[in-house]
Amino acid sequence: MTTTRDDIRNIAIIAHVDHGKTTLVDGMLKQAKVFREGSQVVERVLDSNALERERGITILAKNTAVTWNGVKINIVDTPGHADFGGEVERVLNMVDAALLLVDAVEGPMPQTRFVLRKALELGLRIIVVINKVDRPSARVEDVLNETFDLFIELGASDEQADFPLVYAVGLQGRAGYEADALQADLTPLFEVILKQAPPPTVSENELPKLLVTTLEYDNYKGQIGIGRLLSGELRRGMTVARLMPSGEREVGKLEYLFTFHNLDKQEQESVSAGDIIAFGGLGEINISDTIAHPAVTEALPAIKVEEPTVRMTFGVNTSPFAGQEGKTGWGTSRRLRQRLLEETRSNVALRVEDTQSAEKFSVSGRGELHLAILIETMRREGYEFEVSKPEVIYREDPDTGKVLEPVEEVHIEIADDLAGTIVELLGMRRGQMIDMRTEQGTTYMRYLAPTRGLLGFRSNFMRSTSGLGQMYSIFHGYQPLVGEVPGRRFGSLVAMERGTATSYALLNAQQRGKFFIGPGAEVYEGMVVGEHIRPGDLGINVTKTKHLTNHRAKPSETVDGLTPPRIMSLDDCIEFLADDELLEVTPESLRLRKRILDTHRRMREEKRRKQPIQG
Repeated sequence: MTTTRDDIRNIAIIAHVDHGKTTLVDGMLKQAKVFREGSQVVERVLDSNALERERGITILAKNTAVTWNGVKINIVDTPGHADFGGEVERVLNMVDAALLLVDAVEGPMPQTRFVLRKALELGLRIIVVINKVDRPSARVEDVLNETFDLFIELGASDEQADFPLVYAVGLQGRAGYEADALQADLTPLFEVILKQAPPPTVSENELPKLLVTTLEYDNYKGQIGIGRLLSGELRRGMTVARLMPSGEREVGKLEYLFTFHNLDKQEQESVSAGDIIAFGGLGEINISDTIAHPAVTEALPAIKVEEPTVRMTFGVNTSPFAGQEGKTGWGTSRRLRQRLLEETRSNVALRVEDTQSAEKFSVSGRGELHLAILIETMRREGYEFEVSKPEVIYREDPDTGKVLEPVEEVHIEIADDLAGTIVELLGMRRGQMIDMRTEQGTTYMRYLAPTRGLLGFRSNFMRSTSGLGQMYSIFHGYQPLVGEVPGRRFGSLVAMERGTATSYALLNAQQRGKFFIGPGAEVYEGMVVGEHIRPGDLGINVTKTKHLTNHRAKPSETVDGLTPPRIMSLDDCIEFLADDELLEVTPESLRLRKRILDTHRRMREEKRRKQPIQG
């Protein structure tokens, strides 16, 4: 027998990147009196990860809860970037409704489409919040119409398309039922949530069952699993079964039991169906595991996520500087493999496979950003390793046997006078325009482009638009190969000797290209130190010093006339990589290098590759 729990609401907040999800949650927490009066509150309090704060995006889904008029509202803040769609797909299994935030100026964007499609497929009740209505160029009516059109386009049911609507300014913590009549706080938003978000339907008299959707780790309590209790009751200390998707089964004891309240977890003696809970004490837990009464024999359906589209090779650092900057013993293949496999336990969209070499591993993800965040996280933990250029994952059509490649839908927003440049750039990369419109000096374009054509495109795009253009992409599907896509236009400047770079050598060679290093940088043979101004690589000696004679005093090193080096971020390095190059990643440095470091051996390999095959 099923009943509803009117004292609980479980909701997720979904939106495109930078449309204000985390800021709105800040406002809800403040209004629910989560913080003490007069206390200093950091902005975007749920973006607790250092990388999230630096990049201004949500990477990991977060749980919190507030109480409003006696009703507990469990809130899940989700990532807005499609590369972290695995996080979104997991946590939507825990909720009954979703707040869809849409920017009052930008309207529905690519990632809005992605997360909304997932929510509609699960049959969630969607509450639309048009945010930032105070912006001077807000187009509230147009955005509302575009949002409704998107619901219809994504196949929403009549009930879903008849969505409740709230207007808000999340930064000020204000909301209202009309865009021009906002109240002083978020009361209208809370009222709509209580009225429109369905209470959880539970089976209180059945045996307890829970699907693990999120993992955390506590230094004292060990692995913590998070999920929504679908039926029955769990008590601290009770014996439960852990049913794995593979069919394996283990029995353990629940030593810890928590519910969420405000920004904390609260220990509980027992929890009832309908609530989002955390638990520990079972040792190893994985996402998609079913935690249930020992009498339960059948696991709940495992969480399905879309397959990865891009892969990179992670390997042990083989450069001459290996072992100098990472934690001692953390650069071994055993340690690297262990860390990557640990990541797959919580990062369900990630795949890790062994290769023919014991020191290299194939890591597949949703996109360049998905893998870049993993690289940066491991780097900050103290690992040192090397990674290859990203490559797309192809499929074979089961009916025709043709090779299929991943294709992305690209949304671009640029000034009108740059439209021709972008059309030319994307045309070279086999992009197909499907829509183009101009409004108030800004051109909006929509393309379908192969993922391999977009690898390394973002930095090119930013340079061509002087950093003022905006580009978003989302996975569209698999289509037949569209032909050859041109690679990087310029070659690399490669160091020929090991030593310390001098301003004298850099000054003499700077007409050859743009350097990534400055005077005093330690280099080794085969290290990429800059971008050549022409196609093809060029070997240069950046450690050369000025010859001295007994007729003159030793001159002081001068940097007059030396152009400052281009500082390469992790994203820049990944986009710059060529097929025959690797990126050396350490906690302190990012170094681009050739796969073959020895100059003469590399030249012989290049010559052999260019020779025509004798028939």
